[in-house]
Amino acid sequence: MTNIFNTFLYEPLYNTLIYLIAIVPGHDVGAAIIVLTIAVKFLIFPLTHKQSTSQRKIKKIEPQAQEIREKHKNDKQEQARKIMELYREHGVNPFSGCLLMLIQMPIIIALYWVFYKGGLSNGINTDILYPFVVAPDAINMLFLNVFDLGGKSVVLALMAGVSQFFQMKLAMPAMQTPKVSSDGKMSFKDEFAKNMNTQFKYVLPGIVFFFAYSISAAVALYWVTSNIFSIVHELVVKHKADEIISNKEENNDAR
Repeated sequence: MTNIFNTFLYEPLYNTLIYLIAIVPGHDVGAAIIVLTIAVKFLIFPLTHKQSTSQRKIKKIEPQAQEIREKHKNDKQEQARKIMELYREHGVNPFSGCLLMLIQMPIIIALYWVFYKGGLSNGINTDILYPFVVAPDAINMLFLNVFDLGGKSVVLALMAGVSQFFQMKLAMPAMQTPKVSSDGKMSFKDEFAKNMNTQFKYVLPGIVFFFAYSISAAVALYWVTSNIFSIVHELVVKHKADEIISNKEENNDAR
């Protein structure tokens, strides 16, 4: 598995990074990282777009799904059938996101590994370069003449954590108002969902900040670029999904 990962993912991305460094003005490593990150994002864009669109639609119609759960809470079979009808009506496949994520993850991990393992602070690994990729004689690790990408940057790490927070906030479905029993306690399901939501929204950005600072500024710059791309994408998807759902509701009302 390691050989397959290196041959088909890590080495092609590493060679692409070196090629970009060689052709960008001033052999700027930071510019090459940004270009490579965006290029990979566009490469997997059809997958991420389909996944984000599906998640956004599910988020939008969740109140209707909740009404169905309440109405048919004593008939789980009818509840499941009605919810699947709702999903089909809005063109949503609730299971597609898992498959799309499984396809994307190896590529995302390989891109991260390029900046982590091949951070270039110790030079270029010419042993894995393709014959047609020529390593530049010198590289510029000082991004914007401020950030040393071979070292650590608390500013870039903080930007990575903050952008991760906003990306998660946009991507995650809104929490439904939990039911509280007469003794003031939530059900185990609602409490578990609330805890998971909190951890993803607040703990994950903290983890991203810690690793982005601990590893290198190059990894932090990759995370910032990736998160900003995802934030813009989520905003576009949100706008489009809202339009589609609104049009469907208008058509249903017209009937």
